[in-house]
Amino acid sequence: MEDVGSNKDSNSSGILKAAWLIALVTILSKIIGFLRDVVTAKYYGASIVSDAYFYAYQIPSFAIILLGGVGGPFHSATVAVFSKLIPNLDTKPSEFVNKLYNTFLVLSVCFFSALGLICYLFAPQIMGIIISNGTPELISLAALHLKIMTPVFIVGGIVGIYYGLLITYKKFMLPNFSPMVMSIVIILAVCLAKEDNFGLVLAWATTIGAICQFLLQFPQIRKIGFKFQPNLNFRNNAELKSICELLIPAVFSSTIGQLHIYVDMFFTSSLREGAWTALGYANRIFQFPVGILVTAFLVPLFPLFTRLVAQKDYNGIKSYFNKGVGLLFFVAIPIIIGILTIGLDCVRLVFERGAFTYRDSLMVFDALLYLSFSIIPYVFRDSITRVYYAFDDSKTPFLIAASSIILKFIFNYIFISKLGWQIGGITLSTSLVTLYNAIILGLLISKKVKMAYKDLFINLLKMSIVGLSTLAIAYVSTKLIGTYLVLPKSLFEIIRISIISIEILVLYVLLSCIFKVHYINEMLNRILSKLKRA
Repeated sequence: MEDVGSNKDSNSSGILKAAWLIALVTILSKIIGFLRDVVTAKYYGASIVSDAYFYAYQIPSFAIILLGGVGGPFHSATVAVFSKLIPNLDTKPSEFVNKLYNTFLVLSVCFFSALGLICYLFAPQIMGIIISNGTPELISLAALHLKIMTPVFIVGGIVGIYYGLLITYKKFMLPNFSPMVMSIVIILAVCLAKEDNFGLVLAWATTIGAICQFLLQFPQIRKIGFKFQPNLNFRNNAELKSICELLIPAVFSSTIGQLHIYVDMFFTSSLREGAWTALGYANRIFQFPVGILVTAFLVPLFPLFTRLVAQKDYNGIKSYFNKGVGLLFFVAIPIIIGILTIGLDCVRLVFERGAFTYRDSLMVFDALLYLSFSIIPYVFRDSITRVYYAFDDSKTPFLIAASSIILKFIFNYIFISKLGWQIGGITLSTSLVTLYNAIILGLLISKKVKMAYKDLFINLLKMSIVGLSTLAIAYVSTKLIGTYLVLPKSLFEIIRISIISIEILVLYVLLSCIFKVHYINEMLNRILSKLKRA
């Protein structure tokens, strides 16, 4: 019995270690992606060239990131099916598994090649529809970028399958490392390119970066024992049918999210030059802290929800949901305060150099400002969605997301076409749609489990009072520093960001203690216990 317990502890320790390593690689990947944006901003600013690239990139990125990326449909379907067919990871895959791999690979290549060919042949028409409000020059340049990036489609499906096979064989690091390759290739290409050749460098670098992701993984796939031997055994193939049954709904679900982006592209193309570039940068700044925060909390919570549902421990679901989401709210509010008070300073410090001007910084901050209002509903939506998945219900979140496309279009139409707002109208509509998704998902979950939101939202109200008080004091401090501190731009921004960040943190913690916010004691106890251990 002791040996069994020891094995379980060892397995748990190994999984935890792998999770920490993956988290570190994910953070490193985001940092390198952020550096790529800084370099791109320096050389391109928010211009017609960067707009054309980012408009065009949204289409192949659907294949390489949403469908073929880590956690994407091709990766998930591969893990779900192949992990059941490979009981012993120390042996080479059987002939049957190799045939299934080749059939799936051929099917994937055919599907994505067809998509790539369509995009290549009809690039002007596709970009003309998506950015119909753009100038003829912008549409033509975006179409040229799209043609160059069509090979990314073919690579997307292959890379997704390779991710799945590597993770099935517990090769965790390579799948999480390889997305950095594209960012590194883009950084090198932009830095080494001559100024008169800048126009299409981003598109070519993206294509080469995607191919490098494939080349990086291919030797490891061969080493595991998978051989490329084209196989067209599509008929009466139960395992391939299982893959497709998992894959097709997931692809449709990913497509819904992409349609939101296309709606934004349509309306943003009517705004001033650089608007789409600025919106992309604002989203990436937003995702840097919030994406890491949500991932860090929800990765351990999701399997916990699944176990609690299997055990029919509904009180446990309520308790852990409130605890997890409450902590997310608690950490999210200082992020919102930081964006509202020193967000522009951060944008200027990170991006404002070379071709990226103060006007471009204002556009990015305008988008980021309204996007910050979505953080609270964003973390709630993503958390409650995991509860639906724990109940094996992916249909409800899908239908709600699908219905929100109409709402997104209406909000964009009101803010942009009717009220004449600029880029802030796009991100405000995003925040309102996120709020809609969170509310509807939060209400409909009662069909499965009666959630106890009262304590959660009472604590959110306390946190909001604390947050507003902190915001008011930090805002005054920001203005005073701006009035009395005269220094060179970069040094001034570093000092103001540092002072206000510390002030926000100290005030928020102190006021949380005074108002007896539920989560503050737990966080302080955890920090103190770790300090004692250290």
